[in-house]
Amino acid sequence: MPDLIVLDSSILIDDLRTGCHAERILAIDGVLRNSSVVLAELWRGVLNRADRKLLLELESDHPILTPTKNNWLESGQILAKVKADRGFEPNKLRDLHFDVLIALTPAPTAQS
Repeated sequence: MPDLIVLDSSILIDDLRTGCHAERILAIDGVLRNSSVVLAELWRGVLNRADRKLLLELESDHPILTPTKNNWLESGQILAKVKADRGFEPNKLRDLHFDVLIALTPAPTAQS
């Protein structure tokens, strides 16, 4: 089975602003999926009609993976452990939360 690829919002934003990742994104050898977490982050930053149009296209181009209730709960447990082990401040943990959710989101099964 080909690799499952989910692009983070930082990559998509950087590419939208500069086009610097376009060749690599087009050359992806794997199954590209969107994350509802990434799309939510992108929607939060929408500035104009062109941004909205682009996000609607992203939503329709590839299936969207969404964290489950257990993913949300596990993400909080992981971040609690990171805080205990590394002493990260609440702001840093908040910054990491969506990345942990994206990493935990299950890939679709062969039946999906």
